[in-house]
Amino acid sequence: MGFYSQVIAPRLIDTVMSRPLFSEYRRQILADVTGEVLEIGFGSGVNLSYYPESLQKLITVDANAGMNALAKKRVKSSHIQVDNRVINGENLPMADNTFDSVVSTFCLCSIANVSQALQEIYRVLKPGGKFFFLEHGLSDEPNIQVWQNRLNSISKVIGDGCHINDDVDNF
Repeated sequence: MGFYSQVIAPRLIDTVMSRPLFSEYRRQILADVTGEVLEIGFGSGVNLSYYPESLQKLITVDANAGMNALAKKRVKSSHIQVDNRVINGENLPMADNTFDSVVSTFCLCSIANVSQALQEIYRVLKPGGKFFFLEHGLSDEPNIQVWQNRLNSISKVIGDGCHINDDVDNF
């Protein structure tokens, strides 16, 4: 990972993902998170302030050490104990059936092998556990799809691997 990926992209992504536009979505999706929790793609820790007050501990993973450096400030000011690991979501070192809840917000688009990551997520979920996620992807509108496909190569660079044209319905 180079300078852009470690220094510039984390700040750019943090700025975009911290926008109020996403706040209500985060509030809604994270309100029901309970128990032992794993967050895939922790990024800069934007989700921390949206978790329920009752959440005491959170294990997080993110492959980008630059994002991890940004997250430290939010982790320090949070009431939640965070075990933050710099690893990818495709090969989780956790045991099967470990978590009551797994969270992923706007990160599946940046994972090279989404199918593998989803298999890992379901492997570490306890029976009856829940997967909470927010994701963007390919529009239903053909005119927008054309532009998403045209701009995807630029998005992958600027967004540090983000594919704006992922077909989320086929993950």
